[in-house]
Amino acid sequence: MTVPTRGLVVACGVLLAVPGLAQAKAKTRTVSMGTPVKVQPAFQQSGLDVNDFFPHGVKIHVGDTVSFAPAGFHTVDIPAKGGKPLPLFSPTGQKVAGAVDANGAPFWFNNQDALGFTPALLKSAFGKKVKYGGKKRVESGVPLGENLKPLKVKFKKAGSYRYYCDVHTGMTGVVKVVKKDAKVPSGKQLDKLVKAQVARDLRRGRTLVQTQPPAGTVYTGASAPGGVEFFGMLPSSIRVPVGATVQFSMSPASLEVHTATFGPGDPDKEPTSYLGQIAASFQGATPDPRGLYPSELPGTTGVLTPALHGNGFWSSGAMDASAATPLPPANAVRFGAAGTYQFYCMIHPFMHGTVIVA
Repeated sequence: MTVPTRGLVVACGVLLAVPGLAQAKAKTRTVSMGTPVKVQPAFQQSGLDVNDFFPHGVKIHVGDTVSFAPAGFHTVDIPAKGGKPLPLFSPTGQKVAGAVDANGAPFWFNNQDALGFTPALLKSAFGKKVKYGGKKRVESGVPLGENLKPLKVKFKKAGSYRYYCDVHTGMTGVVKVVKKDAKVPSGKQLDKLVKAQVARDLRRGRTLVQTQPPAGTVYTGASAPGGVEFFGMLPSSIRVPVGATVQFSMSPASLEVHTATFGPGDPDKEPTSYLGQIAASFQGATPDPRGLYPSELPGTTGVLTPALHGNGFWSSGAMDASAATPLPPANAVRFGAAGTYQFYCMIHPFMHGTVIVA
């Protein structure tokens, strides 16, 4: 059947004249999962990154879509309304077995629950289009691979929905979904908001290299509000006498996970070395327990010499500053022999520091 042209024009004119109907067309708003790619070089040249969503929150109409664009090692986890995010690590159902040091002596964490990345985080939803109504979790998974496409989530019901990064506890954002006739920010307004967020975070971050930890303490990184992180040991070099105890600690506002680990090899440049193999395991589903667990029994202080564990190995284990996880915020070791000791983060092996003991 042929529709008369004049009738079609009139019908379109009537539709466009209805108040609010022009705004009813579904839109897509983009949220960057981490520091937006275009501005990352400005942060990286100062050793910085930001564990936050850009923009931190977005207001959309019912039926609109949020495109969550990967921009770092982050997830987006939108639990059922009122739910909690997934943990980064969870028990695998197995026990640690056969973990021995360079002398062949078993580590204390044998027979402890083996930990691995939570299985749901290893299932990627990047590149998919899904709907969210508040009853069922939407989970992106960790961004394994290159050139990943955004996860696009269409919000079906009005309400306020909090989403999380499962990798960085405390990294959150909010999608506020309103009725179709309500006012929402334009794309240009959101761009302006992101630009201001970037400028603020860069300004905060550039002061972090000057962070001074307490006496006898080395910070594994430094942090500022809004998820701003400096990726470096502070101080990068410290001199202490034989017998001194040094505490390796997360900075108080950090949303990161770090280790302080001594032993043979540069994990950033020597991937087959002792430390290199431990660091490389964090790229798989089940990190090496020598990287996750502290090398010494919790509640005890190790004495580091070149002979500890047969090769001078000591590790804080994975640490974070959040009270919401079982990871400790700090660990300490006593230096029992003169020498120069190199330490690294097993999760970010480019993070390196030196302790000179004399």
